[in-house]
Amino acid sequence: MAKRVNRRIFLRGLGGACVAAPFLGSLADRTVMAQPVTPPKRLIVMYTHYGCITTRWFPKKSHGPLTAADLEPTTLKHLAPHVDKLLMPRGIRAMNEWTVRMERGQGNDRHLQVNGSYFTCHPVTPNSNDPFSFDQRTKYNARPTGPSLDHVIARQLSPQGTPLLLNTAGQNDGAFSAISYSAAETSFKGLNVSQAFSSLTGVFEAGKPTSPDTYAAMRGKSILDIVKDDLQRLERLDMSRADKQKLAAWKELLHATGSVVASSQCDTSLATALGATQENVNLASTTPSVDDVLTRRISDGLDGADLCSNLAVLAAACNANPVIFLKYPGTFFFRGLGLKYESASISGRLDNANITGTCVPGVIDMLLTIDDYYARKFAHLVGQLNGIDEGDGTLLDNCAAVWFQDVSDGCARNLNNLPILQAGGAGGYFKTGWAVNVEDGSPDLTTGNSEITCADGTSDQVDGGSQETGTDPSLANAPINKYFCNLMNALGVRAGTDGFPARGGSEPVTHFGRYDRTEDFIGGGTNPPTIHDPGEFAALRANA
Repeated sequence: MAKRVNRRIFLRGLGGACVAAPFLGSLADRTVMAQPVTPPKRLIVMYTHYGCITTRWFPKKSHGPLTAADLEPTTLKHLAPHVDKLLMPRGIRAMNEWTVRMERGQGNDRHLQVNGSYFTCHPVTPNSNDPFSFDQRTKYNARPTGPSLDHVIARQLSPQGTPLLLNTAGQNDGAFSAISYSAAETSFKGLNVSQAFSSLTGVFEAGKPTSPDTYAAMRGKSILDIVKDDLQRLERLDMSRADKQKLAAWKELLHATGSVVASSQCDTSLATALGATQENVNLASTTPSVDDVLTRRISDGLDGADLCSNLAVLAAACNANPVIFLKYPGTFFFRGLGLKYESASISGRLDNANITGTCVPGVIDMLLTIDDYYARKFAHLVGQLNGIDEGDGTLLDNCAAVWFQDVSDGCARNLNNLPILQAGGAGGYFKTGWAVNVEDGSPDLTTGNSEITCADGTSDQVDGGSQETGTDPSLANAPINKYFCNLMNALGVRAGTDGFPARGGSEPVTHFGRYDRTEDFIGGGTNPPTIHDPGEFAALRANA
């Protein structure tokens, strides 16, 4: 255990404070003022499978200020109370789309390659050029050739160098649905609700905020890394030999004591208020007899999915990890929503895994029920984050909380015109209260064609291979890589001179992944690897 540090001589403020100034007599006559503590920034991702009924999910306005009235007719009506803190990036395409004619990606599998490439922007290996092959290696076991966004960020910002990945249903993902990779072909195992709770209970002492030395011993990140810029600035000043010795001793003290100080609100009372108690975790961890683990009621106003979200909120409030992913399951039976078919089949409008057939009666309503559930879960997460004061605003204001979906329309499984919703400006980095069409700024980007079949008055025949329920592939194709650059720069990730994220780098991030055109993934990837459109989306910035 590291030595305890007298509070009176501990850091006078992280993120810009001149931490050693009180001890340096030769600087006493100079104006060296500690700046206010800057709250840390966090990325919280909610990831769901099988897209949505895009015609109901998107508001009609695709570029311009959003109002509650814009959201009320849509699936996102539950987010209306938070509209001023929302950002909807429109016109974005993810990478490596599966098509029956190998037009826009690899030929491994319509689920596997999309999920494997989503946060890596790398192709999967081994490659398949046959979209209908059932080769075990390529269809069921292929994995991406590079790490995913959560790990790239965590290597620079997280105390242990790894993200917090919370599997909301407690399922371990295979290659079909896995999204988190610590390295090439190396999937990362997430935590279930019980494991996540156990990892957080030691972050605070009963009724007290985390002590710096305890948090240091637990999390392992050096405060010296946090305040090195301040110390280097002081070292460049003209000071006496005695003060130079004091500064060296102060650096040694920081080496000995450790880590980031958690929020003053990080205590058992916050955990209890969020329902993050051992009793609730035990209830969520038991095998359900009727309902499913996500929709089952844990307490008044709290179901299994909400409890997972609240654990993510607790982790963010305690600054236990700035990179938190809430992973919803693929191929799930939402029995608590009254649905008798599993989610993957419903997304294809069928009662099986085929891509052609006759619509299941009432399937559009089934899909809208799932869409509405996910929207309510994201609204719950946003509300909890917004209910905790931090700095001059709320915890939400210092986060980028993003709901990503693996595809746009679940039947077409198209990757253009992705439904993405962000809440929070990450400490003022992002514009909020807006829908922003990053592709061309037009205010009337299509909402897709999700109700062209299986809806009242339309054909009852499904052909997922035709992608007719999706969006015209010529529209909404701005590469998701650029949005990932936005997120990394907002959190403070740095890059090397080539623009790719690099520990010890000093440049903004301008490049991510292996390719930023989905066509480049065909055949396992073009050579050489190319990012055609580097940089971030400037239009998403608060100052745009």
